[in-house]
Amino acid sequence: MNLLADAVLVAHFLIAAFICTLLILVPLGARLAWRWIRLRGLRAAHLGAILFVAAETLAGLACPLTLLEDRLRGRPAGGAGFVERWIGALLYWDLPAWSFAAAYLAAAALTLALWRLVPPDKPQRPRA
Repeated sequence: MNLLADAVLVAHFLIAAFICTLLILVPLGARLAWRWIRLRGLRAAHLGAILFVAAETLAGLACPLTLLEDRLRGRPAGGAGFVERWIGALLYWDLPAWSFAAAYLAAAALTLALWRLVPPDKPQRPRA
């Protein structure tokens, strides 16, 4: 088992979960008047993350975290460990590339729409 590769896989999963979870929590939070969903830094990180994923997909590039994990793993002789097997199964689906591109672009469009429909708080001006 390669612990560093597993750590990269877990980080990759957490980033994907962050993107997907906020796509659900922002509109839900707007409906339930949750103030934290309007935190500008959180929303900017979310927007930046999904725009990065969509841009790399449109450019035909592989995810840097996937490449790093693959490089760290090399060609393992044994079977996959628990983390690699289960989180990997959640992240890596055997679907055509166009379906991922469509999903990422739809998520980016939804995130941009939510930025407008549920705007984050205005940036604070420094006091003189």
